[in-house]
Amino acid sequence: MSEVEVPEDHPRYESLLTRHRIEEGVAKGITSQQGLIAQGRGEAFDYLLGEETTPSADAAERAASAHLLLAEHPVLSVNGNVAALCPDELVELAEAVDADLEVNLFNRTAERMEAIADHLREHGAEDVKGLNADARIPGLSHERAKVDADGIHDADVVVVPLEDGDRAEALAAMGKTEIVIDLNPMSRSPQTATVPIVDNVLRAIPNITRHARDLADATDAELREIVESFDREAALEDAERRIRRGDWD
Repeated sequence: MSEVEVPEDHPRYESLLTRHRIEEGVAKGITSQQGLIAQGRGEAFDYLLGEETTPSADAAERAASAHLLLAEHPVLSVNGNVAALCPDELVELAEAVDADLEVNLFNRTAERMEAIADHLREHGAEDVKGLNADARIPGLSHERAKVDADGIHDADVVVVPLEDGDRAEALAAMGKTEIVIDLNPMSRSPQTATVPIVDNVLRAIPNITRHARDLADATDAELREIVESFDREAALEDAERRIRRGDWD
């Protein structure tokens, strides 16, 4: 089924499109087969959250945009699922906040790295990092440790959507400001993050871009006020309450 064959009035239109993009990503060598499992797990949490951006998630997305605008060297980390789901949105966000895009994979092969980099370029990215892998994240023994010295290793703010918890912890240990997008508020990634965004990445990335554009003319003092006023614990508690109780109002 192609995207054009999914009728827009179908009650599960967005969900079906998302599944199709992941399936297509596997076929193109962008997404690993394990990514299919991860997508299904995330979809289940999104269903429990009401499949909408909550007020607390929107506040997190606004705080994320402020962090990115204040950053000296922001980097958006890209894995196979994210590349398959929202390449255009990633490129738009990178342009809005002057961030680098860097491919980082757990199931890393040279072929997948090149395929994802090419895919991002096809969607407008001019420079994609991650292929050099001339630095490492301390404390990790697997392939996610491999990063570019002038990319994630040098970044002060890193957006890590759909992240593995151990790398999130390792990046935090390096002193980096982490913006994590994860639909499970109880996982290690959002628990570690400076800004945990409990939202679907398809909504979160465009929302961060929208906030960044709205705040483009804000002063550093105004951006710092947004950063300092964000309550990460309250955001996580709100998301968990909604999942456990179905408290959507």
